[in-house]
Amino acid sequence: MKKISLLLLTIILVSACVTKKEFAALQAEHSKTEKELVNVKANLQKCLIENEKESTQVFGLTEQVKSLKEDKKVALKQVENLTVLTQSSSDNIKNVISQLSEKDKYINGVRKAMTQKDSLNLAIKYHLTKNLTDGIQDKDIEVNVEKTVVFISISDKLLFKSGSYNVTDKAYTVLEKIAKVIKGQPKMEVMIEGHTDSNPIKTEFLQDNWDLSAKRATSITRILQYKYGVKPQRLIAAGRSQYVPLVENDTDANRAINRRTKIIIMPKLNQFFDLLEQDATK
Repeated sequence: MKKISLLLLTIILVSACVTKKEFAALQAEHSKTEKELVNVKANLQKCLIENEKESTQVFGLTEQVKSLKEDKKVALKQVENLTVLTQSSSDNIKNVISQLSEKDKYINGVRKAMTQKDSLNLAIKYHLTKNLTDGIQDKDIEVNVEKTVVFISISDKLLFKSGSYNVTDKAYTVLEKIAKVIKGQPKMEVMIEGHTDSNPIKTEFLQDNWDLSAKRATSITRILQYKYGVKPQRLIAAGRSQYVPLVENDTDANRAINRRTKIIIMPKLNQFFDLLEQDATK
């Protein structure tokens, strides 16, 4: 009995010892599990944070993809527009080249027409100089080519009496020769310009220098038309008064130079431009 009691006591004590060890082990396992749980929670929190970051990045990348797609559409549209613009520019360049070619033709036509006209003017000058200077002092009459037209400048004393618009008898010899050359060039117009000095004039028949210069021009015009048969459609009468002097009106000699009648032989503008158009289209 005593042995049995001792055995039971031993068993109880052993059982008590095993339970404590197990408890301690369980407690240690529990602590370990708690630590692991804390670590798991920490990792979970970390994963959640990482996931949120990644979600944000994914959203940003998705928006970038959308923006890139829109940029691509815009770029394609710009390329399409650029293609159209390039084609349009090419067409414009072709048009400009074509226009320049036409302008070159026109310029060449102008040069040709000007050359022809200059040659004609020089021929007219030659005949006028040859015919007009016969028996006339060079200082009283001048023939020249100026600004593509032929002009004849005749001194006042050769055509009119002082302060008068009536033509002198000796003027008819000069005007007859001029009329002959003019009639030989039926496609050219003739302008008669009257010029005075700066001395004022006022008479019963003249108001001022404007009046005198214009009446002198019309006197010459009438003689060319009625006496020598120049067609009136070709004639232009113009008074320039004192306002286009050759020299200063400060001496008697200079005033005599400024008192003159200018007869200008020039191409009819419409016929001249017709000639340019014809040459430019060749």
